[in-house]
Amino acid sequence: QLQLVESGGGLVQPGGSLRLTCATSGRTFSRYAMGWFRQTPGKEREFVAAMSDTGDRRSVRTSLADRFTISRDNARNTVYLQMNNLKSEDTATYYCNAVTFGAPYPPLAPWGQGTLVTVSS
Repeated sequence: QLQLVESGGGLVQPGGSLRLTCATSGRTFSRYAMGWFRQTPGKEREFVAAMSDTGDRRSVRTSLADRFTISRDNARNTVYLQMNNLKSEDTATYYCNAVTFGAPYPPLAPWGQGTLVTVSS
């Protein structure tokens, strides 16, 4: 079963950029589509982006598609989320997970700790 470790979060000013990293354990990473999700206190976790196992298909939440990009490196068992032009409303804890590719992108593994992104001046 995949274990997931997110990193790369932090405090960033509005308009700034961050790249989140999700490192996974296990030898089966390349078999899974991977997704990013985010959650703020008191709200449900929401889908951000997903990429198929081979990387030939991507999906990004419509409202984020012009600023967020998902990518993966199967040789490193890692998936990334590049976030540009960050806004205060992007403040959240971000999580990755293996998913079934296709809405609603149901998660397949236990959630990791997530990485907190705070966008504030």
